[in-house]
Amino acid sequence: MKGESLVGRDLISLLDFSTDDLNRVLLVAEEVKANPVHFARFLEARTLLMYFEKPSLRTRVTFEAGMTQLGGHAIYYTAADGKIGVRESVEDVARNLDRWVDAAMCRTFSHELIVELGRFTEIPVINGLTDLLHPCQALADYLTLQEVKDELPGRRLAYVGDGNNVAHSLMHGGARLGVNVAIVTPEGHEPNPEIVAPARDAAQQTGAKIEVGHDLALVEGADAIYTDVWASMGQESEGEARKRLFEPYRVDMELMNRAGGDAVFMHCLPAHRGDEVTSEVADSPRSVIFQQAENRLHAQKAVLLLLLGGV
Repeated sequence: MKGESLVGRDLISLLDFSTDDLNRVLLVAEEVKANPVHFARFLEARTLLMYFEKPSLRTRVTFEAGMTQLGGHAIYYTAADGKIGVRESVEDVARNLDRWVDAAMCRTFSHELIVELGRFTEIPVINGLTDLLHPCQALADYLTLQEVKDELPGRRLAYVGDGNNVAHSLMHGGARLGVNVAIVTPEGHEPNPEIVAPARDAAQQTGAKIEVGHDLALVEGADAIYTDVWASMGQESEGEARKRLFEPYRVDMELMNRAGGDAVFMHCLPAHRGDEVTSEVADSPRSVIFQQAENRLHAQKAVLLLLLGGV
């Protein structure tokens, strides 16, 4: 699939990429997954800085393994080593990184920090997660949905739970890829209106529909039901209050059957079994949660290859 080069671009939001761009990422991810040995030296002598303010299993392992499997190297650097924007200004850090590494992946609380870093650097900056967006997760999710449902345009994904960063990026990705996305939340936990509005604008170009509501009837007819933890990192103090509020939104087999017999279950992990999802659902044949986790590796390898000019 030909299109405008992605070399040197930042991946901060999926709306930064066009429909063609995202389809290229998914195509390369499929190729990398099918024939990893072919790409084993495509990023030889390239270095990725991985900056973490939050703990991580999937993001750290998949980015580091991905760079290694492509012939490159990843450096793990945390806020404990020196928090960007505190120990040293974002602009000064950016000017240093430009001279040392080929790309930077950041997993932070502040979304603005990644935006600033992208503004000041010449190298690609990849959003590994912020409190606002999680684009790499959504790429893996849509790769998975494409694998299990053959094609994306016209599919329906129902996200049940907190209107958080994952929900935001699912809306962005769905809008670009032609997937109808319904976000179903308790009152007061809807997604950010400043995220919903541009997602709906983008959806007009692909014919997708972005819905936000509180009624679980929105899951009916869904190809996938997706959920996430009820309290994200930094919200642990709200855990008990959120449990009481979110309990009716737990994904159990009854809710899965309400979507339809062909609906798959999705979760970005880690899962709090018994809270947002029952083990019966998470461990069922309809669950694709570990396929999603695997696809973090392949989708991110595709991003690295495209942004660094490996393909």
